[in-house]
Amino acid sequence: MTDKLSLQLALVLPGVPDERDACIQRLTDVLQAQGLEKVHVTQQDSKPLLCLHYDPTTVSPPRVRDMAQAAGAQLSARYQHELMRIDGMDCATCATVIEHALQRLEGVEEAAVSYATENMRLEYDTQRVSRQAIVQRLQSLGYSVREPEHDETWFERYRELIVCAIAGTLLLAGWLVGIRRGGVVPLVSAGLMGTSMVIGGYYAMRDAWQSIRERVLDIDVLMIVAAMGAAALGQWAEGALLLVLFSLGHALEHLAMDRARHAMEALANLAPKTALVLRDGIELELPVEDLQRGDQVLVKPGQRIAADGKVLEGISAVNQAAITGESMPVDKVVDSLVFAGTVNGEGLLRVEVTKLAKDSSLARMVHMVAEAQTEKSPTQRFVSRFEKIFVPMVLMGGAALIVIPPLLGMPFAESFYRAMAVLVAASPCALAIATPSAVLAGVARAARGGVLIKGGMHLENLRTLSVMAFDKTGTITTGKPSVTDVIALDGSQADLLTLAASIESRSGHPLAQAVVQAARSRQLAWPEASEVQSITGKGMRAMVSGGRVSIGNLRLFDADGVPDSVHQQALGLEALGKTTMLVRREGTFVGLLALADTPRPGMREVFAQLASLGVRQTVMLTGDNEPVAKAIAASVGITDVRAGLLPEDKLKVIDDLMRDHQQVAMVGDGVNDAPAMARATIGIAMGGAGTDVALETADVALMGDDLSRLPFAIALSRASHSIIQQNLWAAFGVVALLIPATLFGRASMGVAVLIHEGATVLVVLNALRLLRFTDPKVGRPGQTGSQGGLKSQVQR
Repeated sequence: MTDKLSLQLALVLPGVPDERDACIQRLTDVLQAQGLEKVHVTQQDSKPLLCLHYDPTTVSPPRVRDMAQAAGAQLSARYQHELMRIDGMDCATCATVIEHALQRLEGVEEAAVSYATENMRLEYDTQRVSRQAIVQRLQSLGYSVREPEHDETWFERYRELIVCAIAGTLLLAGWLVGIRRGGVVPLVSAGLMGTSMVIGGYYAMRDAWQSIRERVLDIDVLMIVAAMGAAALGQWAEGALLLVLFSLGHALEHLAMDRARHAMEALANLAPKTALVLRDGIELELPVEDLQRGDQVLVKPGQRIAADGKVLEGISAVNQAAITGESMPVDKVVDSLVFAGTVNGEGLLRVEVTKLAKDSSLARMVHMVAEAQTEKSPTQRFVSRFEKIFVPMVLMGGAALIVIPPLLGMPFAESFYRAMAVLVAASPCALAIATPSAVLAGVARAARGGVLIKGGMHLENLRTLSVMAFDKTGTITTGKPSVTDVIALDGSQADLLTLAASIESRSGHPLAQAVVQAARSRQLAWPEASEVQSITGKGMRAMVSGGRVSIGNLRLFDADGVPDSVHQQALGLEALGKTTMLVRREGTFVGLLALADTPRPGMREVFAQLASLGVRQTVMLTGDNEPVAKAIAASVGITDVRAGLLPEDKLKVIDDLMRDHQQVAMVGDGVNDAPAMARATIGIAMGGAGTDVALETADVALMGDDLSRLPFAIALSRASHSIIQQNLWAAFGVVALLIPATLFGRASMGVAVLIHEGATVLVVLNALRLLRFTDPKVGRPGQTGSQGGLKSQVQR
């Protein structure tokens, strides 16, 4: 006999980033070793649950719960997950060196470093290694951990440029001194240029030494070998120029990358530092970190909202563009949700804090994007593998160039110089930074546009999608009922809606509120109803303007009977999946109202844009009956409908689509579509702002509660791929051009390094164009919309 107990995974293992984390398997092993029959992770309402199978004759449910929580607490305390900011990286290969060094440290389970964002995702076993030991290992490599409260100083930001300027000045002085001949002048000139080499090559020598210690051959090793070779030949000017230009290229590259990093960091700075809080009737200005759930915050006109919360008092329009990408302000009334970092309009709002500052949608979005940047895209992984093979081949080729040509009669000095020049020409600096710079800029631009893309892999995969499946309710439709038909049998439509609203305004039922909203949208005024009587599951009765009025479904009128013509109309509307309300006044039926879940505004335009972007097939998945599903699909432009599905049926549909088309996206509202989203190539969740489930489960989250950003995301993916391809072709092209030019003596070492470093800066600047990506249909960057043209572009 076996019983099951399910616990929320987040409560058992708090802080674990996702279900793929190794702590899940560790927890499973521990609990099964303690006698539980089976332990695994399942999904319910898109929340991961820990399912525990046990024998109730040997252990009680409370004991099982205690065992799981105790094991989870022990694992959470032992295995720490951190996202660290690394200071001191000056090239893409620094990330490889750090990863290699830390992964060899006993107790470090994972170390994934992104040069683009200067972030490291770290998991370590506190019983085998301490955080301090990891930090010390980083420091021994020449890097440091920048704490969150640390602000970068002017010197820290421009130190590479300062070092380069000093080295360049010494190089110029050495050249000017070297113009004169005789005496000690050549020694002074060589001394100045040698000093220039040491200063200009400081960072390169540091990184090269660490690379060699970690048995990694990278670009810095090539450059230092070439510079030392030039010095060995007495070509001090060539060696110094090489390292000065190499240092200058890295400094400019670092500054350019800072622009993309700051675009991402600007999101974190959207939330104000302080908030005006009401406590015991007194207004206090407190740091947002001190806000507690339940605090009441006053938000004045024009101010940014300090924390996620719910409006308690006031009416205003709030600009949510920074979080959701919506171009138009959103009206906020009592009980509306508001988000940290959004801008209040002209009204005064009193907001109840519902999330701590560290848990706000904005804070979690910034954290997730930073963490996602540490994941390498397929192109990045390919380039990394290529570098590991290419650099040793270049070094072996350089050695061959030193040895073989002199055997064939070439002077050794000339052969050696050409070998050093080839090392410079073949250095794949531009190749190393080509992809990560574009991924960083693309993900940052997406976040500014209200789309959270969790890593370069998903950014690249978006462009390959030709088939997309959509959940209906809450995704294509609003998920709320609205009045679709107003059929007046006696009087006008306005009279019918007025009569219905007078009664339904006294009810909080969603159908009643939909009727009231329909009357308000027509600016109708209605009299107050009295003697209101609610009949559960049927409808309501009341006195309106001295007359008895009844409103409800067919069952409300079973006792008195309904005329055949009215009955047939009601059945016809219900056959279309609509909910009907019959309205009777003093024994006479005056009309019918039909309500249904309706498509979101602009859906037809969205699907037209997707088709223009190459999405050949769109599929709607729903548990509704087929007539209702087909009617909704036809109204938005979807031809493939799968109706009457259970959750497990949606999984089967996704499996079938992936078998036929390989690359498939599943788009849902993040509440009950998680299994299908997880099975698809890319899971896309709507309503990421304020929706914890969407942020956690999806590969891509549309922070606004609509699909209008989906074509933007796909177009951005296409643009990012195009930029990456341009960068790779440029990087390979420069190497292909310079190797034969230096090999046959057509280009000197100075020319090679100048072109080489120029190409590195060029690919970074090209990648930064993605920060200005926009749709012609949208207008200026940062705005969003759903009307206009369908093509996308990168502003030039």
